[in-house]
Amino acid sequence: MIHPIHQERSHLELSTIYEVCRILGDSLDISRTFRAALNVLAAQLGLTRAMIVFGDEEGTLKVHSAVGLSRDQEQRGRWHSGEGVIGRVHLSGLPVVVPNVSGSDEFIDRTGAFGPQEGKRLAFLVFPLKADQQTLGVLAAQREVEGVARLSDDQRILTMVATLLAQSFALHRAVSEEHQRLQLETTRLQKALTRENITRRYSIDNVVGQSRRMQQVFAEVHQAAPSRSTVLLRGESGTGKEEVARAIHYLSPRKDGPFIKVNCAALTESLLESELFGHEKGAFTGAVGDRKGRFELANGGTLFLDEVGDISPAFQAKLLRVLQEREFERVGGTRPVKVDVRLICATNRDLERMVQRGEYRADLYYRINVVSIFLPPLRERRDDIPLLVAHFIDRFNKENRRELKVTPEAMQVLANCYWPGNVRELQNCIERTATMVQSSVIRDLAFPCRSNRCLTQTLHHIDKEDAVAPANATSVIHFAGRVNPAPTPVPAPAPPPAAPMWGEEEEDDDDVVRIGPTERLGDASVLPARQFGNEPPSGERERLIWAMEQCGWVQAKAARLLKVTPRQLGYALQKHRIEVRKL
Repeated sequence: MIHPIHQERSHLELSTIYEVCRILGDSLDISRTFRAALNVLAAQLGLTRAMIVFGDEEGTLKVHSAVGLSRDQEQRGRWHSGEGVIGRVHLSGLPVVVPNVSGSDEFIDRTGAFGPQEGKRLAFLVFPLKADQQTLGVLAAQREVEGVARLSDDQRILTMVATLLAQSFALHRAVSEEHQRLQLETTRLQKALTRENITRRYSIDNVVGQSRRMQQVFAEVHQAAPSRSTVLLRGESGTGKEEVARAIHYLSPRKDGPFIKVNCAALTESLLESELFGHEKGAFTGAVGDRKGRFELANGGTLFLDEVGDISPAFQAKLLRVLQEREFERVGGTRPVKVDVRLICATNRDLERMVQRGEYRADLYYRINVVSIFLPPLRERRDDIPLLVAHFIDRFNKENRRELKVTPEAMQVLANCYWPGNVRELQNCIERTATMVQSSVIRDLAFPCRSNRCLTQTLHHIDKEDAVAPANATSVIHFAGRVNPAPTPVPAPAPPPAAPMWGEEEEDDDDVVRIGPTERLGDASVLPARQFGNEPPSGERERLIWAMEQCGWVQAKAARLLKVTPRQLGYALQKHRIEVRKL
């Protein structure tokens, strides 16, 4: 029969080990987790104080984490290997238990916290932190001995805790070294790209671009493709990440291998696991036979994971293990499967902010973010729009046996659009317009935006942060972010939902006459006191007020001065809550 005291002690030890394991598994930040683990030991086992000691590059042993010690005491804690009980355990790798520190000649208290105290019998227990037959550090604890103390119980549980701490420290060191290696590799590739003459013209199949931004992307693709490094493609939706991933594959030594792609956002967690890793017969309902996953199908080639920022936290841990070990198990299986796969990931999410919020694992982020290639949005490479339009028109003509052409006025409309959907939206716009046009020439009035039927204008309202903006916004109003609204605002009348885009031309009223930016409108003698002079300011809100002042607060005239439509000006006045003065 088990004595109740022994049973209670066993329960206490089991509870302590569970709490320590849970804390160490929560994070790789050992500075936080080790201190939390020491707090659990002190609270559960009644330890007076405890500390963890590691050696630095010079061989000096220093206090890494402690509980029950002041900051000054922690900083004083320094030993040489072999010095005192701490140094002896670190050198020999064997635990030492000092039943009474007052009677030990070998005990050296550098911290000033573990020394003998009058009227108390203090025991000092020191255990090595060992991993792979190497002593990494030391766990030291002190307790007050009253009566018959069972130091053997403390020795048993502290030995197990020391093993857990050593494994956690070894994992942290391995991840840190891998992260440093990946950073060095990224730096090397970036330096190689800098040395490359960026003016050299690069090209990629099925990707159109001669602008400076795209030439830089092409250069990075040609530099990164021959290596085995994992590539992370960053950019907004519709910028062509899949085509770039395909180009990296066919420019690499794996071009003869398979190119497998998976959209991680299109599948649930369970389906994504089966899709990537495969499953065994009978693993779940409907699994009538063995099925290879995408990792196996991509063996010897490239696996493209699109929307990798949308996978769940639980699946992030599974994917991390595959990337670390290069092996996995099928769903319902127990046999490990090794693969040789190059990984290319893509996302339009802000992974850094997700890591900060705890929504994305930092260790997985470091694994996939080896070589980052940023694909610019279409609005930042407008020089490529004519080339893209010509490419899409040529392909449409071949597929539909037509001979369509685009007028310069129509091309100007396309060049001035904001394109929140990027290249994909431009392609859809060209195909829709080419399909519906009745003649062999696409003119500017053929586009839906010319008749307020553009779906983009409906989806992206001007008041939204991702609203359609003018192509030359910096030269029209110089939008520089939001400004504090004026007091007692009087909003302009609500505009229709489908407003024209900034920078697009519109069929104005008959009395509208376009003027140059240097012409003056209105009589200054009838204006109230001005806030600005005759020269336009740089801020967005200030420039709007300046234009209204120049034109006697007549919106139609101010719109002509800013080279926008009255409706667009009304949106801007409402957005910044500018009171329209009545003269």
